[in-house]
Amino acid sequence: MARDPYDVIGVTRAASADEIKRAFRKKAKALHPDANPKDAKAQDRFAELNNAYELLSDAEKKRQFDRGEIDAEGKPRFAGFEGFGGGRPGAGGPQGETIFETFNFGRDGFRRGGGQGRGQQGGPPPMDDFFDILSGMTGGRPGGRGQGHSPFDQDFGPPPSGEDVTLTIRVPFLDAARGSTQRVVLPSGESVDLKIPPGTREGHRMRLRGKGKAASLGRPPGDAYVVVAIEPHPAFKADGKDLRLDLPVALDEAILGGKVRAPTLDGEVELTLPAMTSSGKTFRLRGKGLPADSGPGDLYVTVRIVLPEASADLEGFARVLKERRKGDPRDGL
Repeated sequence: MARDPYDVIGVTRAASADEIKRAFRKKAKALHPDANPKDAKAQDRFAELNNAYELLSDAEKKRQFDRGEIDAEGKPRFAGFEGFGGGRPGAGGPQGETIFETFNFGRDGFRRGGGQGRGQQGGPPPMDDFFDILSGMTGGRPGGRGQGHSPFDQDFGPPPSGEDVTLTIRVPFLDAARGSTQRVVLPSGESVDLKIPPGTREGHRMRLRGKGKAASLGRPPGDAYVVVAIEPHPAFKADGKDLRLDLPVALDEAILGGKVRAPTLDGEVELTLPAMTSSGKTFRLRGKGLPADSGPGDLYVTVRIVLPEASADLEGFARVLKERRKGDPRDGL
């Protein structure tokens, strides 16, 4: 049985949509299978978190869950006998009636007023009376005058559909960024080619209708939910729809400046370094980030100076720099 989605995400029922999103993102980072490689249950917890967020991020489903109309898996709840009095003792209809009071019996199940009839006033209602009352709603009683069945013999609705399943696929960083097709093997053994849209983010969730577990008695199967886990890249790191890249730069390139090659999702571009560029200097390449509906993000390139191997010439050069240096670069820290 699925846990309460509010408990899974770690928020109260009064939490706003933004609070739910922030709590989900924080937990997604902590529970991601890549962050817990030795935890065999990490993938299940990550899938549970995604299921909870899918329900609470949908405004209509959230309202239905809060009203008790659907359960934590998004499936309709069975209303039971709530139509006869709210489904709990003392609740009843507008005046708090129980099922017995509704049909002129007291809360203790004994008839109130109305003469003797077939039973005695104040005594227990004859079983014929009780079943006759119910037969008005159900079409009859076992062995009685009606043609239907007792409510206790009736089926309370069609059998449930098949269960939904959740699985995680690992997608290489560049395949997720550029878009690709990935083959997914479902629990049934069926293989499905899944289209990964360009700019797909970590935790992206896709629904495959009718690809979940089979159901009995001709009911439709459940759905399969596929959660994307993106494999890290040695150079690029995603930051929302932006990308970040540490670019190795030789000492002479940093001092003298000039053009250097920098990788992007679309191939290499030339980046012009000004003379005396310091390590840690960041350049922004507009539109070179991840694709997005609102427009592509940007690529932020940060210079990382790589020192050459030690040599007498380099040591002499460094000594000259030391003699001519003015001030302390750490002043102000």
